[in-house]
Formats: sequence, C-alpha cells, structure tokens
Amino acid sequence: MLIRLLLLAATTLSAQPTAREVIDRIRAQVGVPWTEPTVDTIKAGDPETPITGIATTMMATHDVLQRAAAAGLNLIITHEPTFYSHLEGTDVLAKEQDPVWAAKEKFIREHKLVVWRFHDYWHRRRPDGILQGMVTALGWTKYQNAATPALFTVPETSVETLAGRIRQTMKIRVLRVVGGQNLKVTKLALLPGASGAVAHRRLLQRDDVEALVIGEVPEWETIEYVLDASAQGKRKALILMGHVPSEQAGMENCAAWLKTFLQDVKVSFVPTAEPFWMPK
Repeated sequence: MLIRLLLLAATTLSAQPTAREVIDRIRAQVGVPWTEPTVDTIKAGDPETPITGIATTMMATHDVLQRAAAAGLNLIITHEPTFYSHLEGTDVLAKEQDPVWAAKEKFIREHKLVVWRFHDYWHRRRPDGILQGMVTALGWTKYQNAATPALFTVPETSVETLAGRIRQTMKIRVLRVVGGQNLKVTKLALLPGASGAVAHRRLLQRDDVEALVIGEVPEWETIEYVLDASAQGKRKALILMGHVPSEQAGMENCAAWLKTFLQDVKVSFVPTAEPFWMPK
C-alpha cells in the first residue's frame, strides 16, 4: 500500500506542468505573433519548476509574493516590473548590495517562486486584456466606441461627479483631478497605466475627448498641459487613478482568461495593494 501511495504521489508531481510549459501555452493562446524584444520574460526563478498554482497580479510586490506563496501559488504572472524599472536590469542593484532587492530575491528563491511578466502581449491582444478588464469593471462597456475602444460617450456629468464615481467604483483611496471641477462632459478617453505624455496629448487634441482618464504621468507633462488648456478656456480635464488602480481589473481579467484553457492548474487573482494613502 505504501509503495502504491508513493507511486501515486510521484505520478501527480510529474503531471504538474513546469513554468516554461505554462508560459508556452499562454503564448500559444494570446493570438499575437511572439517577437523580440519584449519585457515579457521570466524575471526570477527556474523555468523548470513544477507549478502548483498561478497568481495573476498587477505588480509583484513583496506583499503579493508573500500572499501568493502562502496560498500555494508559485507562478506569479505580473503585469508590471518586479525589480523597480521597466527593463528590470538587476546588475546595479546587485552591485550596490541593495537590501530591499536582496530580501525580495531571497524570498523568491527560498519559496521556489517563478515570476513572469505579461505586459506587452496582454496589451497587444485583441481586445487589449487590460483595457477590456477596466472597461468592464468601470461599467462603461455600453458607452465604448466600437471603432476606437479607448473612447467613450457617457451621459452628461460634471468632472467632479465622474471622478467621484470612478473613485467609488474602483475603491481608490487617492485619486487626483486636473481641470474644471464643474465642467460638464460627455466625451471621455481611457488610457490605463502610464501610456506617456505623447499618447495623452494626442487624445486631448481631439474634439471628441473632454476628459482623459489615466493611471499616472510626470507632473510636468500631461498635468501641466491640461492646466494650461483649462486656463485657456478649453474643455479639457484629466483624472489620475494611480497606476495600480488603473490596470488592476485587467489582471483580474487575465486570471479569468487563463482559466478557460489552464484547467490542470489552479489560477487565482492576487490584487496589488494601492500604494498611496491620505493622512487624516
């Protein structure tokens, strides 16, 4: 009996897909030709690690890694960087013997985690996986422009009311607004994350965009642009959700998508905590 149990355990273990196998299956399903260069690579861990569970998340923070490991999820699929820069080179951190990086890398190693970034191709998928998740979470599907998915026409509302609804719906602690508080708008654009000032400006230049909803941007770029536009009497406003809240639902959407073809491994969404808070 003992031998049979040991053989059964060994069979079960061998049946677990490796991180490499899971990633290859995702790449095959995403529907976009895989080309280089891309940031969608393994950032830490051994690709031959048998996978006991998958966690999708916006950002593989230390807190997320701890919660995933505690839940038995050892493949972390993160949308944003793990090691503090878009290209995630760790040579400088290692040279500096940075204690924060070292502790995180040690945790990943000791808990046999594999961290894989899924950024470029989750955005390139059609529909864009992040945008689709955010539009659904915001309840804007019926307002979406079929030809240009980043554009929306909503019932007339003030910028203040719009921002308040976004904050309440997405449970955001810190949300910022630039432009006229009482400006009435119907024409919106949504660019989650940090798409950059050029992309922001091109949308704001359009007559069919009165309010632009984004994640984040340096304050001397799009924020200053909207301040100037508002001072000039132009009907423009900017709502900054923060990077994590602006894309979080997109990675919850990712977990739902993965479950449609990864039935042999547990898949869970592990939310990233919003980093900001307001003092009392």
